[in-house]
Amino acid sequence: MFLSAHYAGEDIVLKLQPNEPWKKVLGPTFVYLNTLLDGNEDPLELWEDAKYQMNKEVQSWPYDFPASDDFQNSNQRGSVCGTLLVLDRCVSDECIIAQGAYIGLAPPGDVGSWQRECKGYQFWTKANEEGFFSINNIRSGDYNLYAWVPGFIGEYWNNGVLKITPGCEINVGGIIYEPPRDGPTLWEIGIPDRSAAEFYVPDPNPKFINKLFIDHPDKFRQYGLWERYAELYPNEDLIYTVGISDYTKDWFYAQVTRKKNDGTYQGTTWQIKFNLDDVEPNGIYKLRLALACANVSELQ
Repeated sequence: MFLSAHYAGEDIVLKLQPNEPWKKVLGPTFVYLNTLLDGNEDPLELWEDAKYQMNKEVQSWPYDFPASDDFQNSNQRGSVCGTLLVLDRCVSDECIIAQGAYIGLAPPGDVGSWQRECKGYQFWTKANEEGFFSINNIRSGDYNLYAWVPGFIGEYWNNGVLKITPGCEINVGGIIYEPPRDGPTLWEIGIPDRSAAEFYVPDPNPKFINKLFIDHPDKFRQYGLWERYAELYPNEDLIYTVGISDYTKDWFYAQVTRKKNDGTYQGTTWQIKFNLDDVEPNGIYKLRLALACANVSELQ
């Protein structure tokens, strides 16, 4: 399945206007069939061998054997490098190294447009411990630079068009992301990193246990976890008290409906309780939310 709205929704459904020309190279695809050597009965050897082969294929990309003119080989592509820093004056007067940041090139758009883009090509990487990033083997074309940094809300977008030509090596130097900020943070629940993994993830129903994810850090991948909310909160909804509650134990990983005994579903309302010692009567206080994802829902 090369184009799909699965796990994403209507926003990335491919939409073409009447008579709009479009084509996109997908592939080549690779199927690797391996086998255990005589006398070896450990199935994990197959897994390790497959990972080894995958790394070899990654190093070989882009392949030089496709004959299609639409598949660009390595000398028809370019590269972009640079360093990403974060400037958040409520955290530090100095720029912060954006270690582990995700940096990508996608068709020109606006903030966050890469998430809804499916017609063109995107190329992504992660910044190293110094905030340095390098994106290689980029198809020729026009791109914007996008980025987001785990631990900082919002995302970076540079509206300058990067024109990739065969063999080009573009160094954008140091770029600085300034997260949206109106004042110091009074309280925070969780980590803005496009994931809900840090919140409370219940144990799965024994009937639905996936053995691949037993004692695995991605516990949230177990099936049917959302239904556990009704068991944990059968009558009243979640109440979180800032300074007392622990989001790893007291904040359910997903806000879901409550399944009732008659098979219907009831909307849920969570509460956050907090105290402010000093309140500015005419001050403006902002609540910022970072959503990992949403499905058939709206924020009210």
